[in-house]
Amino acid sequence: MSLHLDARQRAMLQEMGVTVWGPPPATPAPPAAAAVEARLPAAPQAAPLPAPAPVVAAPRSAPPPPAAAPRTPPASQQAAPATGPGAPALLLHAPRALYPTADPAQTPTGLGNGWLIVAESPTPADPLGGDAGRLLDNMLRAMQLHKHPRVYFAALERPAPGTEASAHIPATLADAVATLQPAMVLVLGHVAARAALGRTEPLGRLRAGPHQLAGCPAVVTYDPAFLLRSQDTKAAAWADLCHALALVRGASAGSP
Repeated sequence: MSLHLDARQRAMLQEMGVTVWGPPPATPAPPAAAAVEARLPAAPQAAPLPAPAPVVAAPRSAPPPPAAAPRTPPASQQAAPATGPGAPALLLHAPRALYPTADPAQTPTGLGNGWLIVAESPTPADPLGGDAGRLLDNMLRAMQLHKHPRVYFAALERPAPGTEASAHIPATLADAVATLQPAMVLVLGHVAARAALGRTEPLGRLRAGPHQLAGCPAVVTYDPAFLLRSQDTKAAAWADLCHALALVRGASAGSP
């Protein structure tokens, strides 16, 4: 198929570099078209492109000075770890009775001479306060320990800045066991197990094994704060408490 192009269209295609094949039209453009073409302004010539600017490499900035190392406070201001490298610094509070008004005559048999509970507490002055304290109270009441006047709680607390941590926590707890003579030590939570027993294994392994603190049997289980975050572990914690009860009852039955 051939294209019917007039002279002006052919000239435009040639300016664009397009080769037009075929003979030019035999008849000249009509006078009217020639008149219109004469009245058209001449096409403006494209301005020459400016020469590209030379590429200048940006000056290389000097490397920033190394950050200053954080100042380490003097040894007198650092809290000593509870036990072992990497253990958190802890403050051990003296054991306090949780149910001092309980009537000894109403204490159920099989609960032994007393219990010592060791756990990290956000409210050492009120161990049964707050959500975690209320859960602990419910756990002890389910064991009927709220009827025992010799149930003690030794609170572990992360000291505030500037407060000196307790040193030799296992030895201090051993002295408390020797004084109180409990039938069982309940160690609640991994932090308490590390501080009281010096054990660093995972809590699941610590729950399975037998423990002693100054010759007194000890059972490790989850702390109330963790149970509030992980509701599905409450059944396992209750199994640990029942195991502790069974140990005390077995010891009471075997004693003369």
